[in-house]
Amino acid sequence: MRKHFLDLTGRFLNHISILFLAGLAMSPALAETTPCTDHGAAQLWVSPKHPDAGKPVRVMVVSTSHALSELTVIDSGGNRIPVQSSRRGGPPWSINATLEHLDAGQYRIETQSDGKLIACSTLGIGKSPAQPKINEWNQITEALYSAWIEALFAAPFPENLSFPSLEPLLRNTDHNFLHNYLGLNEDAALPMTPDCADLPYILRSYFAWKMGLPFAFHACGRGSGNAPPRCSSPTLMTEFTRTTGTPVSFTQFSRKLVNTVHSGSARTRLDDESTDWYPVPLRRDALRPGTIFADPYGHILVLVEWVPQTAKHAGMLWAADAQPDNTITRKRVWEGTLLFAQTNSAGAGFKAFRPLISTAQNQWNMLSNAELTDQSEFIPFSLEQQQMAPDDFYAKLTKLINPDGLEPKQAYDAMFSALVEQIETRVTSIDNAEAHFRKNPRSVIPMPRGTAIFQTVGPWEDYSTPSRDMRLLIAMHVLNGLPDKVVRYPDLFLMHGKAPQAVKTDIEQYHAQRTHQQKIRYTRSDGSQQELSIAEVLARQSAYEMAYNPNDCVEKRWGAQPDSEEYATCRRHAPMEQRSKMMQYRTWFQEMRRPAQ
Repeated sequence: MRKHFLDLTGRFLNHISILFLAGLAMSPALAETTPCTDHGAAQLWVSPKHPDAGKPVRVMVVSTSHALSELTVIDSGGNRIPVQSSRRGGPPWSINATLEHLDAGQYRIETQSDGKLIACSTLGIGKSPAQPKINEWNQITEALYSAWIEALFAAPFPENLSFPSLEPLLRNTDHNFLHNYLGLNEDAALPMTPDCADLPYILRSYFAWKMGLPFAFHACGRGSGNAPPRCSSPTLMTEFTRTTGTPVSFTQFSRKLVNTVHSGSARTRLDDESTDWYPVPLRRDALRPGTIFADPYGHILVLVEWVPQTAKHAGMLWAADAQPDNTITRKRVWEGTLLFAQTNSAGAGFKAFRPLISTAQNQWNMLSNAELTDQSEFIPFSLEQQQMAPDDFYAKLTKLINPDGLEPKQAYDAMFSALVEQIETRVTSIDNAEAHFRKNPRSVIPMPRGTAIFQTVGPWEDYSTPSRDMRLLIAMHVLNGLPDKVVRYPDLFLMHGKAPQAVKTDIEQYHAQRTHQQKIRYTRSDGSQQELSIAEVLARQSAYEMAYNPNDCVEKRWGAQPDSEEYATCRRHAPMEQRSKMMQYRTWFQEMRRPAQ
């Protein structure tokens, strides 16, 4: 029955040209003079759902098969309206623009690819007709979801992006294409403060709410040292497919969601089918915005953008994550942020949300692994990552990001910039902890025991940094190890006939130069600024094995020596009982490997 459904969906998609979400017919005058032709190559998306005259209208065209080069708006008299648009690569490819001060009436939207018209549709302003509902997850809605994610986290190259929570991002009309999409002023007071595990679920459910799509999630265990988490039957949410959900109803649903899902929800065994996520191939067309990476220790990244490799700069893959203090950051994907390992306790790797479809009996089902093949309209299920050694995994991902290979110094610059971003993110995290202690100067944050230091609730989760510091230690190790990697894996680099050992020497010298030039600043306990070179940060690497406790002063957390001028402003120390526990756990950080739970 599901195969029959997918066949019907495929035939529908083959015949569709542009499904205009506002469902408006072309005016007779416009249709007679400049009729739209059924090209079947792109999808027009309009926000808000019912555009009004004189108010901004956001339009986005999404394609799964063509790079989009130009978007043209023509009024009913045949006049072209100047439009400034933004293009993004793919798959899926997208182009979007904001149209200002449009009068009531009909407008023609044309989309070109390399100078050729590939799609057109009509936009009606000032009317609120009955609209066809798109309440199925299919190739169209998955592509729209990816394009929305990419636009949400877009920033000029190579700008970093950071917000105190998801709320200001969703309330930003420049980023959030779905802002006030329902016309209910629904984003004004929406509570959106997801942590690491919640982020992909909140993004997916928010999109489902706005677009009237079904949503499902599982309650899962946390697994053990010998087995990944297992999940129970899914909870279905189909209310949004029948009626427009209010902000109150979505808030109630999202609270239930975040109280159920956790880091174990994404660490299920790769071949398990009672899951929210399934593993995908390591291919560019499969790793779309919205795909997640679940590391074996619980952290989750959401892919948000690919930046193609050019002659001037290295390729990049950007991802977003949330921290326990609710900050949202966009960061580069590289070996220092993407922790891949084969463990008995987790199914790690890149995963996509398992599609939820309806059957002929009007029931909702999540597709099985066998149904998610290359012949379906969804990203296929794949166990490619199941047996990959970490070095092979990183090598293949490196090739995807930079298919033409990199000059060794270019590779170093990419790693170095990513490490600096991680260090600067840590500055913000520690500043957040200091703000807590300024409000609560006599407080002492309780410290959990054992592996609970990596995942717990309350102030320790919000302000400690054990997971982040372990990733930082790994990132330092990866950068310091690049000269040796050039010797071990010369095929990953453009050597131009130069001996690997000679290139290694060049990179070591370049490393010394760059790390002394680049500096960061942090705020000391007395409010003064302390400047550190990256070379100084790297030299303090061993100090970061015990620098994650928020009860310690900021100077200690940045590795200042007790007899130094920098340390003189330190006024707060973790209790001895907590220091003793940290000494017991230090081996985990020295070995840069989290213990099994």
